[in-house]
Amino acid sequence: MTDRHLPDLADPEGRYRMLRLIRGFEQLALGLVKSGAITGGIHPYIGQEAVAVGVCAALRPQDRITSTHRGHGHVLAKGADPGRLLAELCGRVGGLNQGRGGSMHAADLSLGILGANGIVGAGAPIAVGAAWAARQAGEDRVAVSFFGDGALNQGVLLESLNLAAVWRLPVLFVCENNGYATTLPAATAVAGSGTGRAAGFGIPAVEVDGMDTEAVREATELAVRRAREGGGPAFLECRTYRFEGHHTMERRMKLRYRSTEEIEHWRARDPLERAAAGLADGRRAGLDAAVDAELAEAERFALASDHPDPAGACDHLYADGLRPRAGAVA
Repeated sequence: MTDRHLPDLADPEGRYRMLRLIRGFEQLALGLVKSGAITGGIHPYIGQEAVAVGVCAALRPQDRITSTHRGHGHVLAKGADPGRLLAELCGRVGGLNQGRGGSMHAADLSLGILGANGIVGAGAPIAVGAAWAARQAGEDRVAVSFFGDGALNQGVLLESLNLAAVWRLPVLFVCENNGYATTLPAATAVAGSGTGRAAGFGIPAVEVDGMDTEAVREATELAVRRAREGGGPAFLECRTYRFEGHHTMERRMKLRYRSTEEIEHWRARDPLERAAAGLADGRRAGLDAAVDAELAEAERFALASDHPDPAGACDHLYADGLRPRAGAVA
């Protein structure tokens, strides 16, 4: 998976193509979960693509991001190869992390992707650390932390907001408020708002239409420009919605906590269709065909990649390459 043409997110067509790539990737992954090629399931990002694309469209290659358990969209929008990401989900050695990270821990340090994270809110302090490191090195790169509304009640997020504000660090906190923490409506569990929490630390905070790629991009550009100029952190609360369940396991469990009317209301605001409406006549079909071809190659690469050798299960545990002592692992 080399020599791929990365969509130019500075261009509307490039943003549409990335939206379509993320949507198609997730649909492909859902099929591979059903077939058993991806074990353990995934947390689909379908419906929330405008946040990842809008934010990453305002970033530079050297900027850093931290992601979440629902992180495929962030990783792809930051430039990860879809074939290597898919191989990672399938647990193959051709994956971004040789199949050891899987869906919730994909990373590519060469692209500034410091990792998805299965712990709610855990990416926030990592992003703050990356922003502090940039400041210490005299670099003007920024760090972005993506997290969901469920993280608003996590102490580690509040600690991160505080430290970023005190040190005026170049970090952007992006809350993807899709209205639910697993099956729990955020309105029944979150007092106040995300923007209100940020404001309590003196951090500029705005609420954005998270189904509108352009609105997210414009808000991010303002926040990132301010951060690069030494203005400190910012907070975006992107109101969005996941069209699929929290996790693929929901299909088997047949959970019913959202009405059909609610889902259809949000589907009418599909970010992919809104972006397509701005394309020149006839362009969508060509862009869709190019994405379909890229995803077909990604699937071929992922499924052709080898499974890991069990003999190497203890490799990569330590940065210096040391293996655990004999007998430490059963």
